[in-house]
Amino acid sequence: MSKVLVVTSGKGGVGKTTSSAALGAALAQAGQNVVVVDFDVGLRNLDLVMGAERRVIFDLVNVVQGDAKLPQALIRDKRLETLWLLPASQTRDKEALTEEGVGKVIAELRERFDWIVCDSPAGIEKGATLAMRFADLAVVVTNPEVSSVRDSDRIIGLLDAKTRRAEDGEPMEKHLLLTRYDPARAARGEMMRVEDVLEILAIPLLGVTPESQDVLTASNVGAPVTLHNPASPVAKAYADAARRLMGEDVAVRTPVEPRRSLLDRLLGRKAAAA
Repeated sequence: MSKVLVVTSGKGGVGKTTSSAALGAALAQAGQNVVVVDFDVGLRNLDLVMGAERRVIFDLVNVVQGDAKLPQALIRDKRLETLWLLPASQTRDKEALTEEGVGKVIAELRERFDWIVCDSPAGIEKGATLAMRFADLAVVVTNPEVSSVRDSDRIIGLLDAKTRRAEDGEPMEKHLLLTRYDPARAARGEMMRVEDVLEILAIPLLGVTPESQDVLTASNVGAPVTLHNPASPVAKAYADAARRLMGEDVAVRTPVEPRRSLLDRLLGRKAAAA
């Protein structure tokens, strides 16, 4: 049975598109048939992260409005046969999407794929509500800082009120993905700790990804980080998160501050004293 997963947040810049691509690729690497759908109409960044920007001919709006058939708009990843992309339009606005049209596209995708990963735009406007409208489960992406957490709390409320599942009286399965976590900064009180975020949002923790240069490097070469550098800590965190989405019992590993050598600690003390 196929599952529609929305990757969402209230705040921009928290890593939704990176997470959508990484989770989609990790699910495909695990043998699932996956399509990642870009709902950020007017901006369209998912094709860049997945290295498919030069292969876009038709897009989600074309399919919704009947200007193209779904197979014409789907782009198969060159690295994974079971990973596909349905890009957004870069020249239209979100008003071009309709609930009826999106519903038909999602229904058709359910017939072809095990997982439909919907990359939502930030905020609570039409594109975001349509991205979550037909979802079976949600990944709420949050940075460990106060404004991001507060906006995510608002999104959780929308998931419980504006989705088809909510209207039908069915529970919406929600998971927290904490991104760009730096244990050293958390220890110094410069960002929220994992426990603090969980206490406020009160949804299950899907994973914690560390602050990592590997994410930027992968994006610049047009590859999900789980494909570009699968051995990196951030890629492993996404891979473990994908396994949890598939129902596997995988312990969540929170990034820890690297232990410094005695020499580093002594040098740090001297610098502080100076």
